[in-house]
Amino acid sequence: MENNTNWGQSVAGVVVKEGKVLLARHTYGGGAGMLIIPGGFVEFGESPQDALKREFLEETGISVEPRRIIGVRFNMHDWYIVFEAEYVSGEAISDNNENSEVVWVDIEEAINRNDVPELTKTLLKHMSMSDGGLLYTHYDGKGKNAPYSLWCM
Repeated sequence: MENNTNWGQSVAGVVVKEGKVLLARHTYGGGAGMLIIPGGFVEFGESPQDALKREFLEETGISVEPRRIIGVRFNMHDWYIVFEAEYVSGEAISDNNENSEVVWVDIEEAINRNDVPELTKTLLKHMSMSDGGLLYTHYDGKGKNAPYSLWCM
């Protein structure tokens, strides 16, 4: 519900199934035409975990369960939490609104594709690290609210 959207808080998730990551081809804004990890804005009164579950189901037809935080990006105006999430059920389908397709892509292929943005690539590269904490990772975000700070596993 757009009037209940907290524009300063957003979430995304990395879901891997059989060695492939779920990506959605974005249809608007700076990411139009790019394959990105699914996510969206948190609604007022909603936890980040519940927002992730809702956004995945709405945008991809996939039910997920958030497991751990693998990245946090923030600036002076907003924050963005990225979860590693477990696939629960569903078939990958586009919502034909915010994305034009939803696909499972081999992780290494996704990291090397030209139609996957740097933020998604950075998160995929750091996802498998398990040193027990989030570390600052340089991310030269472009946009009206840059510079960003990005913390990843």
